[in-house]
Amino acid sequence: MNLKYYLGCVVSFPLLPILYFQGKKILKKVPKLPEARNPKGYIKTASEKTLKILAIGESTLAGVGVDFHENGFIGALAKEISKKTNSSILWHVYAKSGYTAKMIRKIIIPKIEETNADIIVIGLGGNDAFKLNSPEIWMLNINLLIKDLKRKFPKTPIYFANMPPIKEFPAFTFLIRFVIGNLVEILGKKLHRKVRTKKNETKCFLSN
Repeated sequence: MNLKYYLGCVVSFPLLPILYFQGKKILKKVPKLPEARNPKGYIKTASEKTLKILAIGESTLAGVGVDFHENGFIGALAKEISKKTNSSILWHVYAKSGYTAKMIRKIIIPKIEETNADIIVIGLGGNDAFKLNSPEIWMLNINLLIKDLKRKFPKTPIYFANMPPIKEFPAFTFLIRFVIGNLVEILGKKLHRKVRTKKNETKCFLSN
């Protein structure tokens, strides 16, 4: 897996100036969308059982392009879990567009207010790929993130959402979709292999 990454680096290195200017051009053309509002929510049912969900991550979980979080990722997830478990759901989003796994661990995790949770969902990977972080750096920060969360929530299962489908984003050029998209897939496979060894502690929420 790492061999594929380093071969990709050799192929991509001469293309970095082109990628840089293409990225700058896209930033000028594509409007910067705000993050969703109201990061806390509650779904009330007739059940006496209530599940607490924490959603942590980058732009997808931050609800970029969505008016309110209840209409985005966490809202859809909470409704689905509520329906399948017949439970009321309390949810809280801790996410920021543009953040890498390292930034989440350093900046977001210390801000978590809750002392208990039933489910933790993490959505990361896109920004680490755009920063061209290696699989080793990616997994180092993922492992540290898991350890930090386990200190706060030792009995709470952690689920990782699917990696962002960079290759399907029409706003990106073919070159960006190829280079960054392939790196996202490499990071996703490393993550998937890692969480499979964690058994009930850490899982993939959606498989790649």
